[in-house]
Amino acid sequence: MKKLHYFTIFFSLLKFSLTLYSLTEPSCFWRIQSNEDKDGDLRSDCGFVLFTHEGPIEENFYNNAISFRIPGRRYEYFLVMYFATDEINKNPHLLPNMSLIFSLIVGMCEDTLGYIDEKYSPQKNASNFINYNCGILQICDIQITGPSWTTSLKLAINSREPKVFFGPFNPNLRDRDQFPYVYQVATKDTHLSHAMVSLMLHFKWTWIGLVISDDEQGIQFLSGLREEMQRHGICLAFVNMIPETVHIYMTRAEKYDKQIMTSSAKVVIIYGEMNSTLEVSFRRWGYLGAQRIWITTSQWDVITNERDFSLDFFHGTITFAHHNGRIAEFSNFLQTMNTSKYPIDVSQSMQDWNYFNCSNSKNSVRKMEHFTLNNTVEWLAQHKIDMVLSEEGHNLYNAVYAVAHTYHELILQQIESQKIPELKGIFYDCHQVGSLLKSRVFTNPVGELVNMKHRENQCADYDIFNIWNFPQGLGLKVKLGSYFPCFPQSQQLCISEDLVRATGGTSVPTSMCSETCAAGFRKIHQKHRANCCFDCVLCPENEVSNETADMEQCVRCPDDKYANLEKTHCLERAVSFLAYEDPLGMALGSMALSFSALTVLVLVTFVKYKTTPIVKANNCILSYILLISIILCFLCSLFFIGHPNQTTCILQQTTFGVFFTVAISTVLAKTITVVMAFKLTTPGRRMRGMLASGAPNLVIPICTLIQIVLCGIWLVTSPPFIDRDTQSEHGKTILICNKGSVIAFHFVLGYLGSLALGSFSVAFLARNLPDRFNEAKFLTFSMLVFCSVWITFLPVYHSTRGKVMVVVEVFSILASSVGLLGCIFVPKCYVILVRQDSHFLQKYKDKLPY
Repeated sequence: MKKLHYFTIFFSLLKFSLTLYSLTEPSCFWRIQSNEDKDGDLRSDCGFVLFTHEGPIEENFYNNAISFRIPGRRYEYFLVMYFATDEINKNPHLLPNMSLIFSLIVGMCEDTLGYIDEKYSPQKNASNFINYNCGILQICDIQITGPSWTTSLKLAINSREPKVFFGPFNPNLRDRDQFPYVYQVATKDTHLSHAMVSLMLHFKWTWIGLVISDDEQGIQFLSGLREEMQRHGICLAFVNMIPETVHIYMTRAEKYDKQIMTSSAKVVIIYGEMNSTLEVSFRRWGYLGAQRIWITTSQWDVITNERDFSLDFFHGTITFAHHNGRIAEFSNFLQTMNTSKYPIDVSQSMQDWNYFNCSNSKNSVRKMEHFTLNNTVEWLAQHKIDMVLSEEGHNLYNAVYAVAHTYHELILQQIESQKIPELKGIFYDCHQVGSLLKSRVFTNPVGELVNMKHRENQCADYDIFNIWNFPQGLGLKVKLGSYFPCFPQSQQLCISEDLVRATGGTSVPTSMCSETCAAGFRKIHQKHRANCCFDCVLCPENEVSNETADMEQCVRCPDDKYANLEKTHCLERAVSFLAYEDPLGMALGSMALSFSALTVLVLVTFVKYKTTPIVKANNCILSYILLISIILCFLCSLFFIGHPNQTTCILQQTTFGVFFTVAISTVLAKTITVVMAFKLTTPGRRMRGMLASGAPNLVIPICTLIQIVLCGIWLVTSPPFIDRDTQSEHGKTILICNKGSVIAFHFVLGYLGSLALGSFSVAFLARNLPDRFNEAKFLTFSMLVFCSVWITFLPVYHSTRGKVMVVVEVFSILASSVGLLGCIFVPKCYVILVRQDSHFLQKYKDKLPY
């Protein structure tokens, strides 16, 4: 029942894949493998010797030559050899009147590497490796080996027989000094690293594990991949370099297992040689249940015994394979293959390892429910099969044609030189054979150009496949897309998004060290960890990040905009200032006008009662000047309210400084006048002339002129200007008047303070004058209030911002002006308006000193 369940799942997926087939050009293949020899693909190396024979070959030649059952994984190579040699033998333009046949290298295909190690070891057969043989002419036939380069390496050392390696391209075999007669037919993986990185960028995989073989080829791949990853911001979570020696590997196997099972990286790249400890590790992790996305090359399309599996689109292995043209005649060859000519074991092996094109089986899907492993051969005979070659199979096909073209050229040279041996097609000069082989350039029947001398195709395209492995040897292989290295960068990677979406709502898994920072956040790298590991923090004030792209720096909003609370967008700021419409602006403006009007009433009262002794006693001219300056002080506060402009910004500070200087200097003049007036009561003093001439009044113009000079210097050097405060209130731009030079402002304020302190000091000295009339007390108290207001103003002013700062300054102006008005003139108005009896006034008149 369990087995039937697996088949039901497989056939459902196959029907699903047939639906996908219409989305992309041949993209879906399915595989069947029997339970026999489950790990039969572990040793898949084969070696063939190709030679020519004049005339046709015997019908049962291969039946006699191959007497063993061909293992499942290797049967593809035999089919390719049969097909390629048959196709060449039918071609009248290639090796005419000759037959190309092959035989096996002893110990290859039907045995493990143990025989090779023993057969070709220097201790066992040293005579095989001498480079000369006196008196004996050795026939030089070309050998084809692969796909494991370790096996080919053993066969190639000190050998003079030309060999064509059909496995993946290996740079070690390019060493002409060590391997002068070894040639490769595979294309070099020039752009493999970039292709893999492009796939990671497409699916946003930035946290990648890497497992490579600990050899020169693995180190070269690591170097190129790491450079490509760093260029695109992708990090390596770990790098496992699997040693080639089994003993060393076994001592570290648990460490590698733990690294894979505990790492947060969900995507792992595997690169290295098959038939090695690296393959053992890969199978071991499958048994341990490691659910990872394996990214690798086409040679890692191996059968694994899956136990726990999910029908996930990204379940299994993603492989990169060089794009090869489809060999259409190969399908016809399989359908018409003469079992009497070829070993029947090959046909029986078709049930062991097959990839078939799903599209050619559409009409047979309903009949697949009756398929069982026992009737595989019968089922295959009843249905048209389009078998798909692996990349190694395609390389082997090209290798056979390379050998055929070499033999063809050698025979032509023999004919031209008239040095034809007794048996046509026999060659003895291995150096000549090798020279012709490495220089072959031909076009195979598929239309592909094959250049044996230059295998670094800079524009070699890749096909990207996703492979599912299921229990009972079932498998499915779907083409995800392609990679074209010579296209513009934006068009190099082509992924079938329809194919991804058609998987039933399965989301693409993520592989990241840290989750992507959302909009409004920026990333801060974690110490002592890779660049892909970071923490997400909210953007600073007035900065935004409106993209989920792991921004390292947030973007500051322009001055006329501000960041919203989520720090994702910049919004337009509302322009604000201390306007008359605001409650504070309205209140301060009303207070300024009201106190100005009150001061005008006081002035009118003093003018009306100018003949009264109390007005005359306080020097009415100075009182008038003081009252007018207080009115102007009240009114100058109106420059601080309303929409600021350059004129109002200049008038704010200059009028404030000049008017208050006039007021304080007038107080100082009154104080001096009071002191001098009481000092005149002492006989012998010569101050009466000074007092009568109005000398104390000169203090006002002198002090005012000094303040005007200070303000003039301020306006010339660094005048006030309109400024925009974007920090005080969120979402608002406050228009304020910048004082320009803060030093000049404090000089003006300091000068006022010095005048007030001088007035306070002089008035304080007059505190012991007769109590009946002592205006010095009122002057002292007014200066005390003035100094208290402005001393309090400084710390409060510097601790506020925006409109509040303006309010503080306006309030200080009004408070100090009210202090002057209240402390000096309210008592006098009380006397004038309330206590008007003549007796009281006469008393004052009698007590006056002047």
